[in-house]
Amino acid sequence: MSLELSDVHRIAHLARLEISEGEAEATLVKLNGFFSICAQLQAIDTTGVAPLSHPIASIMPELCLRLREDQVTQSNHREAYQKVAPATQDGLYLVPQVIE
Repeated sequence: MSLELSDVHRIAHLARLEISEGEAEATLVKLNGFFSICAQLQAIDTTGVAPLSHPIASIMPELCLRLREDQVTQSNHREAYQKVAPATQDGLYLVPQVIE
């Protein structure tokens, strides 16, 4: 995919940006360079490659996220926390109305 100068001007208009002709040409070069890199990445065959949790995980396995059991480790302290609140009802904190 390659952009043209008219595309850059249209994008600038949609973004409500005012750019000079020189800035538009520089932006065109940068955007086309970006799309070139994307095309190179899409051309790579990734069949059989497992996704990584982090880009460095392939060379530093200790950075991989370790999964743990999803279990409750703390007890419920709601009653103790709500005792000091000025107003509560049905387990919720009551506050003054700020929006009419």
